Amino acid sequence: MSEQETQRQSSQQESAERSQPELTYSLGATPGTTYPFNAEDEAELTRLAHQDQLITAGMGGLLPEGLMLPKGGRVLDLACGPGGWAIAVAAAFPTVEVVGVDLSARAVAWATARARECGLNNVRFQTMNIMEALTFPDATFDLINGRFMASFMLPAAWPRLLAECLRLLKPGGTIRLTETEGPLTNSPAFEQLMALATQGLKKAGQSFSPDGRHGGMTPVLARLLRQAGFQDVRLRASAIEWSYGTPAHDSVFQDAIMTLELGRSFYFRLGLASETELARLYQQAIAEMQQEDFCGLWTMLTAWGRKPAEPQSASSQAGAS
Repeated sequence: MSEQETQRQSSQQESAERSQPELTYSLGATPGTTYPFNAEDEAELTRLAHQDQLITAGMGGLLPEGLMLPKGGRVLDLACGPGGWAIAVAAAFPTVEVVGVDLSARAVAWATARARECGLNNVRFQTMNIMEALTFPDATFDLINGRFMASFMLPAAWPRLLAECLRLLKPGGTIRLTETEGPLTNSPAFEQLMALATQGLKKAGQSFSPDGRHGGMTPVLARLLRQAGFQDVRLRASAIEWSYGTPAHDSVFQDAIMTLELGRSFYFRLGLASETELARLYQQAIAEMQQEDFCGLWTMLTAWGRKPAEPQSASSQAGAS
C-alpha cells in the first residue's frame, strides 16, 4: 500500500470517528460511567457472579443455540463482569482462547483471580470501555458474546459497538447477544419498582422504549444486528420461572432483593421517588415475593448473527438493491 493510500485511509477513518455522536456519561453510580450501580463495589460483584450462574442455567447452558467453537478458536466476552461465563467457556473448551473485557478494574481483577484459582491458562481479562474503540486487530475472534449490556449501553453507542464487533470477527464468525426486559411478577410493589427502573433508564437516555414502560432492548436487537451487516440473524427465547415453591425461587429472589437494594440510590438520584417511598416499596416487595401465591417469570432473548464469509462486491450490492 502506498503512502498516499495509507494517508487517505487514515483521513477517512478520522472523519468517520468525528461523525460518530459524542457519548455522554453522567448518570452512572460511578462518575464517568452509565452503569446504574457501583461496579467496583464488592456487593455488586457478588450479585453479578451469582446472577451469571442463574442466566446460564436459565438459558439452557453456555451455548444452547448449538453454536460450534473451532479448535484453536478465539472468543470475546463483552462486559464480562466477574468473568463467570468466560471462565466456564474456557473450562468447557480447553483448546479455545477466551478474552473477557470490562470497564471495571475491580471486576477484571476478580475474574483474573477466579481463573487462576480454576487453573485455567486459556482465559484472560482486561479493562476496556466497549462504548469506545476496542483495541484488538481485525478478524481476531470466532465468537463475540455479550449479555445484559442494555443496563449501561447508550442507544447511540450500539451501532458503533456492533461495527467494531463486525471488524473483530473472522469471516463467518458469530456475534451472540442476550437481553431481558426484566422479571414479570404478581407482586404490586415489585412491579412498581421495576417500573421505576425502566423510567429511570429512559430518563437517563439509556432506553429504546418510546415511553419508559419497558426497557425496549429486545424488540430492536435483531434489527440492530442486521443493520450492522450481520447475516442469518436468529432469535431464541428462554425463561426462568421463579414462582414460590419452584426450584429457582430462592436464587432469583436473592438476586432480586440485591438488585432492588442497590437500585434504590439510582431511583433516588434521578428523583423518581423519595427515600421513604423506596424503603416502603422495598420491604413490601420482599414480603410479597415470599408469599405462597407469588408468581414470577424472568424472560430473556438471545439474538445471534454471522459475519459474511466473503465481502460483497460493489456489483453484487448494486444488483441486490
